[in-house]
Amino acid sequence: MERSRPGRAPTADRARPARVIGGRPWTDPVLDQVVSAVHDRHLRAGARALAEARADPEQRSLRVEALAKAAVGSSPLIEALLAQDSSNPDLWLWLGRTRVEEAWRIRPDGRARAVQAAGFTAYNRKMRAAREPLMRAAELWPADPVPWEALLWMALGLDMEREEKDALWEQAYRRGPTLYGAHVARVVSLSPQWGGMPEEMFDFARVAMSTADREDPRSALLPLAYFEYFVQERQGIIRGASSWFSAEEYRDVQAAARGWFEGPRPHPRTVEAHNIFGAAFYLADARRPARQHLLRTMGRPSSLPWTYLGGNEVGQYVKACRHLNLALL
Repeated sequence: MERSRPGRAPTADRARPARVIGGRPWTDPVLDQVVSAVHDRHLRAGARALAEARADPEQRSLRVEALAKAAVGSSPLIEALLAQDSSNPDLWLWLGRTRVEEAWRIRPDGRARAVQAAGFTAYNRKMRAAREPLMRAAELWPADPVPWEALLWMALGLDMEREEKDALWEQAYRRGPTLYGAHVARVVSLSPQWGGMPEEMFDFARVAMSTADREDPRSALLPLAYFEYFVQERQGIIRGASSWFSAEEYRDVQAAARGWFEGPRPHPRTVEAHNIFGAAFYLADARRPARQHLLRTMGRPSSLPWTYLGGNEVGQYVKACRHLNLALL
């Protein structure tokens, strides 16, 4: 398939998202409401939303990630809820994932580690504090893969030994062999910037993609792996949008995109997958597929992959949309 040339887009392609909404890459109106409630420190709504998602691990995974990010700084309020309901696996899961997100927020950069030992100590302590509640959640509900997904991010943050990361992945995979969030964590864990080997990371992404059905967004793991590869292995080489993907790499992403169809009942992570494919095609200077995927994000950028480009996800997303003549209000 030849890359499309710049030109006037079809009328259907000029549909406008109402506005850009950062930090909410989903189409779940209940989650929108609950995240806003948690931001306002009304945490009981979050506990109910997690309980409602028990039958759907994909929805539960997305919701606990979103609610944990919304609750950063409010983990003591979740602890207060647990004091009243100590056998609730949803609350233990939420507390553990929130501590993971709180730790990532205070993680020192490379230079700070050498000169701000106190900052790194606080980060390490906060990340380690996530283990106990996540293990408690796993014990209370043994079939749930979502605590193990959160533990994968904890292991990444603590730079745990490869054997420990592998063991956590096996626990997550055994309970949720198609869980998108756990697969994303595994791709990142295998990436060069976290001590992995590119070949193994790409092999993992390809195997996952080959076992996914048509409506499974794990096809987006391949372009995600390319982003992980680029930021580590090609740092300093990338100078513009057209320098990211070679012709062969572009064809690789194109084939992955052809293997995915969101279907009549979109997966909870569909918006994230469209962001990843849209960003990849934008950086490959393939305007038509970039537009098609970014239109389907409905103005909702995800942190991955836009933060790979540097800076704020909303800023990078808006820059791409303007470059592609996608009108934003």
